[in-house]
Amino acid sequence: MELPNMLGSRDPLFLTGVTFPPEYPASPETLVKLTVYDVRDKARDNSSFLGSATFSVSELLRSKDDQLTLNLRSSDGVLAVGTVLVSRVNMGEMEEGDMDHITADVQQAQKCTLVCESSQGTPNDKDNSPLTGAVFKNPVCKVYKFQTVDCKWMLVREQMEECTLSFSIPRQLLHLYIQEDMRRIQELRDLGELSPHWDNLRKEVIGRYGQVIAAYQETLAELNKITGPSFKPSCSKAQRYLEFIPINLHTQRMRVMCPRQTDAFYDVITVGAPAAHFQGFKGGGLQRLLSRHEAEKKSFSTAYQCIYYSPEHTAKAQEVLHSVGHLQPLISGLADQLLQAAQQHSMAGLREALKTLAGKTEQFVHALKDELVKSALLALHAAQPGYVTKNQNQTLPGHQGHSHQDHPSPSQRGQQGQSPPQNPGHSPGQPSATDSPVVVCNNVDGGSQTAPIREDGQTPLKRQDSIPCHKEYDEEEWDRVWADVAKSLNCVIAMVDKLQEQEPINNNQEQPIPKQVLADVITSHNPEGDWREQLCPLVVRLKECVAEVVVRARRAMTFVLLQEAACSIPQGLFLKQRRDVVFSQALAALACGFVMRLYAGMEDKGFLRQLHLVGLVAQFESLLSTYSEEIGMLEDMEVGISDLHRVAFKITQAKTDDPCDLQPVVIGRRDHYTVEVPLPRLAFQTLPHEIKEGKALQVYPVLFNVGINEQQTIADRFGDISLQERINQRNFEILDSYYKSLSDKVPSECLPCFQTQTDLKDLLGTLGQNVVTKKRKNVEILWLAGTICRRLNGIRFTSCKSAKDRTSMSVTLEQCALLRDEHQLNKDYFTRALDCMRSRLTQGEVVCQWDSDPEAACSVAENKPASRHFYPIALLLVSSHLLVVWLILSLVFLLAKYQ
Repeated sequence: MELPNMLGSRDPLFLTGVTFPPEYPASPETLVKLTVYDVRDKARDNSSFLGSATFSVSELLRSKDDQLTLNLRSSDGVLAVGTVLVSRVNMGEMEEGDMDHITADVQQAQKCTLVCESSQGTPNDKDNSPLTGAVFKNPVCKVYKFQTVDCKWMLVREQMEECTLSFSIPRQLLHLYIQEDMRRIQELRDLGELSPHWDNLRKEVIGRYGQVIAAYQETLAELNKITGPSFKPSCSKAQRYLEFIPINLHTQRMRVMCPRQTDAFYDVITVGAPAAHFQGFKGGGLQRLLSRHEAEKKSFSTAYQCIYYSPEHTAKAQEVLHSVGHLQPLISGLADQLLQAAQQHSMAGLREALKTLAGKTEQFVHALKDELVKSALLALHAAQPGYVTKNQNQTLPGHQGHSHQDHPSPSQRGQQGQSPPQNPGHSPGQPSATDSPVVVCNNVDGGSQTAPIREDGQTPLKRQDSIPCHKEYDEEEWDRVWADVAKSLNCVIAMVDKLQEQEPINNNQEQPIPKQVLADVITSHNPEGDWREQLCPLVVRLKECVAEVVVRARRAMTFVLLQEAACSIPQGLFLKQRRDVVFSQALAALACGFVMRLYAGMEDKGFLRQLHLVGLVAQFESLLSTYSEEIGMLEDMEVGISDLHRVAFKITQAKTDDPCDLQPVVIGRRDHYTVEVPLPRLAFQTLPHEIKEGKALQVYPVLFNVGINEQQTIADRFGDISLQERINQRNFEILDSYYKSLSDKVPSECLPCFQTQTDLKDLLGTLGQNVVTKKRKNVEILWLAGTICRRLNGIRFTSCKSAKDRTSMSVTLEQCALLRDEHQLNKDYFTRALDCMRSRLTQGEVVCQWDSDPEAACSVAENKPASRHFYPIALLLVSSHLLVVWLILSLVFLLAKYQ
């Protein structure tokens, strides 16, 4: 194998490790040949042979102090041109004494050294346990040794892995998207017969939903065909079938082992900015597009003769649909449990089942106690054929003939009852009666023929057999139906109380008699009869009342969503698809980070307590600029990260220990998702009781962005950075609110301890000052936010456009800062450690493996550091005047070159 040298170094050290792939495992008889070249220009393959050395694995295993000193021999094997020191390092088994004798014996060189590199990890490595192997794949490991301030040596291990959730989470989301949209189509069809105007809108909306479903099914089918790496490289970010997959999603863990200190772990997830790269950013990102669309929806609602529903009303409608769909089967199941307890004559079981049933029924009634449901029922009734206003019965005798038109004008539609009878600008939650005395009836078939004239000269209203033409809407009907649920529950409660009175009183204490005697309770029941027979009619009545309310509420809320979709065609569904894409990428990254943090904290009781009492903070560090298309990426990312507030996590017990059964599962719908993380039985049993009972675990995502490249310099000088400022200020408020909640519920002992003793409150205060300070490229915001996140046991994410250059620079800088601040890295080693971690000599081959992007491959081939990509004119950007000079000179150079 070839061992590349550090360019410009006269005393090179061994900076590349030996990797034994699994298909060619190492054995004691394995021979390793080391060849050293003097590389003058690797891009032009200009190098000269210096020498080589050969050794066997058995020699290294038998060597004293696990070290071999080999002489480099010339090609003829006669001359010794140098020496090579080969060291064997057992990660995870090193004691303090072993750490003390690891020194730079090669000419006492004070340099940073990569002592080991592996693509498979080590057998004794706790980072590669079967638990992590189910989700994290293909580890790439490097081990460094650095000197501390007390002249000791620390071992630093970097391990990067792919995550299977990069593809599994988007696949599950696509499946859920398809199911939800298919349910929406069925709900629209269940609205029944509508007037021609509304029926045409419904058909158009169903057609649009069908197009979305077909596109999602095609994408899902293509994703199911993909095999190979568990990540999407940056060169594939604009591929249509991969638009739901996050870019370059990887986990990176730095493990530090120092003398007389406990091993420390520092995790970070690197991922490309969650954004709709395939759809492009010509019109901006989600934040701008949604704001523009919301402003235009009012004009659309007028054109389509719809009621304008605000995003809050639409969200409320979705919440009601979710609540009734979730609570109805629960109430039905609890009612059956109540009857089963009655059949067994178990008063304790009867009381327990009744208590749970009453709680769920009260929750059900409360969910429907909203004026939006009532007003939506009125609007739905107005959209049905045969609808008449309440005043029609009073004005009908004197009403003259009114002809129906097939395509009435918008003004005529407003008079013909095609839109719900509400005043312009009136809130949907506050219905008002129309003041117009005109009485009309929706035409059933939309025909334009004039009705025959009766003998008295009046034109009769057209009728339909199934729907009476003079059907009047009773606004109090919903209140009665809704109240019947509570009355039925009270009947069940009263009957259980009477059954309890029949039980023998063992403690000679009289049972309290309910003060409220309901008139609806059956008073003629047989005291000696079976409990089930006495309860069954009341329970059946309760279930019937709940079912009737569900049908009415579901149709009313579906009609609200129909109007919202009709006003949004086609832009609204396009934005929904874009939002689905961005959310899929963001959720895959969040699920990866949560699982990684959970696995690392399984033995930390303080962390588990914080997890179920408050939840975790997930801090996304973005390095996008506020210039050109990256503005659109940042706007997409802002909405995607904000949508993660609708996600909760739940830890379950896996059916088996098979890796397939340890994959997280996503359930729910667009307004709320739950990610279930299964754990093996033994690991699950060690969790707190609240988590094992299935408590929803909350995650609080926050986003901080500071652009750092040359495009951000242009934006700072000549552009607009208000988007970045607003994002940082808003997310600081979320982070501050989380800290206050954490301080109230979790003692400080549950939080991790660090060498730097700065108070968290002081750090938050400094961060708050920085987010409102007008300062260019204020990277202090990112430093403070990252520090606070680690101090809060949070999850760290770092991203840029493709999670390559800027991301790697940020991660390596943070790692070296942690070594300096927390592990006493010698200050003389900081820059050297940074250069060692960033060197293409130690990262180039792995970069090619992680990302097949031609730009990255070219970077490795030229054997240059990654920083050349994003700081090509760093010195010139110091001054805007120098920037102008540089642009002019570059233009002159290009003209001269291509003339």
